[in-house]
Amino acid sequence: MIKLLADENIPIKAVNALKRKGIDIVSVTEFSPGLSDRKVLDLANRKERIVVTFDKGFGELLFREKLKAKGLILLRFIPKSPKQITKRIEYLLTAEIPIKNRILIVKEYGVRVITLKY
Repeated sequence: MIKLLADENIPIKAVNALKRKGIDIVSVTEFSPGLSDRKVLDLANRKERIVVTFDKGFGELLFREKLKAKGLILLRFIPKSPKQITKRIEYLLTAEIPIKNRILIVKEYGVRVITLKY
């Protein structure tokens, strides 16, 4: 089962909606608000979770600094509501798109998948 870690920029309403649907997701705001991107990534790795964020700084950490990650879901659209975020993440988890060891760049109507190579 895929386990997710929502960055602080993911609305708690979206996180709670995903939890109600049985998705294993926790938010950084629930237990450690204010962490740097690097520390969020470290936490996700220790807990074997994939980071969900709107912050493209995580991509920089993975590409430029070559930090490791279990995976990254990078949302690159302006959300109209927490419900839209919930639906996009649900789609990713049910569409048989490989997520582990990948970066998923999620736009409003498309997904780009990049394999992480270590």
